[in-house]
Amino acid sequence: MENKKNKKGKKETVCAVVVTYNRKKLLLECLEAIRRQTRPVQGIYLIDNASTDGTPKLLFEKGYIKELPPENLTEPWEKEFGIKNLTDGEVIKLHYVRMHENTGGAGGFHEGVKKAYEKGYDWLWLMDDDTIPQETALQILLETTTLNLGIKIGFIYSKVLWTDGSPHKMNLPKLKPLVNGLCFNLYEEYGILLISGCSFVSMLINRKVIQDVGLPIKEFFIWNDDVEYTSRIVSNGYVGVYNPKSIVVHKTNANLSSIEIVDPIRHFYNIRNSLYILKRKNRPMFILKFLYNLLIAWRLKKILIPAHIKGTLAAVFFSPKIEKFENEQK
Repeated sequence: MENKKNKKGKKETVCAVVVTYNRKKLLLECLEAIRRQTRPVQGIYLIDNASTDGTPKLLFEKGYIKELPPENLTEPWEKEFGIKNLTDGEVIKLHYVRMHENTGGAGGFHEGVKKAYEKGYDWLWLMDDDTIPQETALQILLETTTLNLGIKIGFIYSKVLWTDGSPHKMNLPKLKPLVNGLCFNLYEEYGILLISGCSFVSMLINRKVIQDVGLPIKEFFIWNDDVEYTSRIVSNGYVGVYNPKSIVVHKTNANLSSIEIVDPIRHFYNIRNSLYILKRKNRPMFILKFLYNLLIAWRLKKILIPAHIKGTLAAVFFSPKIEKFENEQK
C-alpha cells in the first residue's frame, strides 16, 4: 500500500496499544502477530496491569524487554525497548508500562492512548492481549483511509472472529440505519459499512480524533469504556467505519456476549457504566431505566442480584471526568 504522510511530510506512524493482565502466553501470540503485519507498526505501547502470572519474566526471557521492572511499585514504571518486526526487520519501539496496580481494561487503555498520543504517533491501534490479528489486518484498516469518502472518520474497526471462525458475539460493531445522517450502507460498494460504535478489539483511531474528544474514561475499570468512547466520537460529528476484510481472532474462553457472562463483578461494572452513559445522554430515560433495573432485579440469577442493585444505585453518583488535551502535540 502507499504510505500516507503526516503534516510534517513523514510517513505516518502507527502504534499498537495492547492492555494485558495475566494472559502471558496469549500476549506473546498477540505481539508476534503484530510483528508480522504486512504494514508494520512503528511502536507498541504494552500496558501491563500489574499481572501476577510472571508476565514481565516471560517478556524478558523472550527478548521483548531487556530489564525487569522493580517489585512493589507505587507508580507506573515505563521503559522503551527495541524489537524487530518480522516483515522487513525494521525496529519497533516497544514501550513497556508496568502499572503499580490493576486499573482494569479501561484504565489500561486510558494510559496507553494517553502515552501513545503524547509520543506523537499518528495512528493508534487498540486491542486486548488475547487479540490475534491476521497479517493484513492493519494494512486493510489503513487502506480504508485512502478511499476519499469525504466523511470524518472517527475510527475504523476490524471483523472479529472467535477461535472457531464464527463472529465474536462480544465484538460485533454497532449498526444503526443512520450514522450522523448517513446511511449505514452508503459505501457498501467499497465493502465497508458505517457504524456508530465498536469494541477496543482492533480499533484504529487517528490522533486528531483523540485531540478532539479526549481519552477513554479510566474510572469505568472494565466494560462499556469502548461503548462510551466510540459513542462520544460519533457525537462529535465523526462516523465509524467497519471493514470486514480486516480480520482478527479474539481468543476468549467462550464465544459469549456481555449479557451472557455470569460474573457479579463484571455485572456490577456493566450496569453502572451503561447507566452512566444513558444518564449523560438522556436523563429522563436514565430515570426510567434506573427504576426498571430495580424492578426486574429479582428475575436475575441469584448470584447477580446484589451486583445488579449495587451497580444501579452506584450509577446515580458516578460522575467521572473526561480528560482532554489542551493543545495538539508538536
